[in-house]
Amino acid sequence: MKPNTILAAFLLVSGSAQVWAAPAPVSEAANSNQTLEERVSQLESMMRTRNLLQAELQQQLNLLQEEVSQVRGVTEEQSYKLEKVLQRQRELYQEIENRVSQAYDQSKTTAAVTSDVTPEQAFSSNLSENEAYDRTVNMIMKDKRYDAAVPEFQSFLQQYPNSVYVPNAHYWLGQLFLIKSDDGKAKSHFANVVDNFPESNKRPEAMLKLGTILHKQGQVAEAKTLLNKLIKEYPSTTPAKLATERLAKM
Repeated sequence: MKPNTILAAFLLVSGSAQVWAAPAPVSEAANSNQTLEERVSQLESMMRTRNLLQAELQQQLNLLQEEVSQVRGVTEEQSYKLEKVLQRQRELYQEIENRVSQAYDQSKTTAAVTSDVTPEQAFSSNLSENEAYDRTVNMIMKDKRYDAAVPEFQSFLQQYPNSVYVPNAHYWLGQLFLIKSDDGKAKSHFANVVDNFPESNKRPEAMLKLGTILHKQGQVAEAKTLLNKLIKEYPSTTPAKLATERLAKM
């Protein structure tokens, strides 16, 4: 290849490529004392030097990219492990909270049932009737099987509609439905005791519970009337004392 052709090709390449090192002054390349071959040789030497520098810089860039990838991989792994730890911690907190809530609800339910227990004043002469009633009550008092006691009391009312335990069964059903947050059914059973069994020892408690439900449903006037009636008819009872406290808060 002729020297002029080599020179033209080099100038074309060097003009389009990125400059990594400052070229020598034109005055040096164009020294009048140098021949054309010497100038071409000098430019070729500069080109080789620049190519070597570019290769070295590319190698360093590749190494840096590899290190960045390794660091990114370690960071992602650590982030994943940290997220797993935090997730497990949240699960443990939730599990503890659920257990505490269950224990609290169970103790609250037990207290709600046992706090309303009063001595049974009526007894039946029918042995099977007594056994059926005692078995159902024990499902609440001893076995704490509240859900199972509901159909048992309902069956008892169907089987012994004239039993002396009918007002008690209605009261217990009202109490069980109240625990289940079924205020409508609870209200019906408490009202049955209040309206139809004036001699029942469960009536004061049924009046208190019925008044509480009425107030909860927004029937404030009806609730106050019922609670005042409770205080008047059963002034020395615990339900009357509780009714007085609730009236003060209405």
